[in-house]
Amino acid sequence: MYVQVYLGFNGRCEEAVRFYQAAVGAEIQMLMRHKDSPEPPPPGVLPPGSGDQINHVSLRIGDTIMMASDGHCTGQPAFEGFSLSLAVATADEADRAFARLADGGRITMPLAKTFWSPRFGMLVDRFGVSWMVTVVA
Repeated sequence: MYVQVYLGFNGRCEEAVRFYQAAVGAEIQMLMRHKDSPEPPPPGVLPPGSGDQINHVSLRIGDTIMMASDGHCTGQPAFEGFSLSLAVATADEADRAFARLADGGRITMPLAKTFWSPRFGMLVDRFGVSWMVTVVA
């Protein structure tokens, strides 16, 4: 048994995929648009014109698979009550990933040395997803 992250970007998924590719080297494992689904959604689930929106995408970030979609394509996503924790091997990797993820977002705890890590920091990215970046040795 294991748990995987599945994020709904409410119409901004493609933008988020491009952002995570640049910020943390996310690699697309699978991507399907609503128009390519083998089974159409029930009437009224998606707004008209959402065929090009992402029905499902699987991204590999390091050893982890993160999944996402545009969901119901209704507007601004709301992510609350959790953080994605990005563990990297060096302070340089932490600095780069933190700066890229914070671009257009908001830093909630600057990267700094802590008792458990030579670098740890927290931020909310431009999509409202909370991240913790830490160096693990």
